[in-house]
Amino acid sequence: MKEASIPLTKSEWNSAIAYAGRCFVRVEATEVESALHIWKEMEREAGVKSGGVTFNILFDIATKAGKHVLAEMILNEMKTRGLAYNRFSYVGLIYYHGFKGDGAAIRIAYSDLVGAGQIVDTVVMNCVIASLIRAGEFPAAQQVYERMKGLVRRQTGQPIPRSDWRASRDMGRALDKASRTMRNDYQALQRLQAEQCLAPNLRTFCILLDHHVYVTGELRQVTALLEEMQMFDVPLHGRIYLRIFKGFAYHGGMKYTSWTRQRLESVWTSLLSILNEDIDGVQMVKWMVVWVVRAFARCCGRERALQIWEEVRDRWKIAGEDEKGAVEHLLRHVLENTASDDRHQ
Repeated sequence: MKEASIPLTKSEWNSAIAYAGRCFVRVEATEVESALHIWKEMEREAGVKSGGVTFNILFDIATKAGKHVLAEMILNEMKTRGLAYNRFSYVGLIYYHGFKGDGAAIRIAYSDLVGAGQIVDTVVMNCVIASLIRAGEFPAAQQVYERMKGLVRRQTGQPIPRSDWRASRDMGRALDKASRTMRNDYQALQRLQAEQCLAPNLRTFCILLDHHVYVTGELRQVTALLEEMQMFDVPLHGRIYLRIFKGFAYHGGMKYTSWTRQRLESVWTSLLSILNEDIDGVQMVKWMVVWVVRAFARCCGRERALQIWEEVRDRWKIAGEDEKGAVEHLLRHVLENTASDDRHQ
């Protein structure tokens, strides 16, 4: 568009900044520099002034890259330009203070969100839970989760929506617009808040499972969460299976562990059943392949892991030859350094 001398709209510039800063799972210094370069080009060369959305995107990129000083500078620039915080700004602040490990600031940011008349929904609660865990306050995060469960129990008869990230994004925009429209109508805001479903969703359970897979290693807690997923009608998803196999890869293959070979085989049988039914959201993709084989290598030994590798290869949805080569190289290293099965009986 630039080469054709077609001017970009503010929305298009924002999309370009977001893509440059979030094109990879991990945001590094390179992505931050790319995003800032496009932002400067937008303002200095194209003469398009940034809005609140632009600064929210820049703040999110700086936060995820761990650039706290830059994040503070972005917030200060917003204040200098007289740009008011919206729903996404407040949620971003909660997330930011989680990265900094500041539990007190997380609570203040949440209080400010509520005080500004913003609507609290599952997205906000998930952000609070994830941020408290990141700040080392898992008991507080667990309390938030218990509160969500309690609120759902009181909202009898209210359906629990199933949504993807696009639906979640669109709902966030709608709630932000509604909170601005109803800012001076307290009763209308209260009615809108009462209509919101605060039920735990797939993202909630992924956050909590991550803690038990990476930190506590408590299979009992993982099992309890899986049971509660059923209670809240949250379907099993590939992301859930991925975390379970990671748990076996991290905590299996040791004396007295709860992550036993028998339980791993049971989870594998369950996954095969889901794959055979061709259910949305569950596929044998790159990282599923890696962690399934690693889990069996850890819990069962080389021979069984090789058998599993043969099975998953037939089901693997390969994205390209580069992915195929990278995964095969990684698993070759894993299997070469795995003991034979008799060490895992």
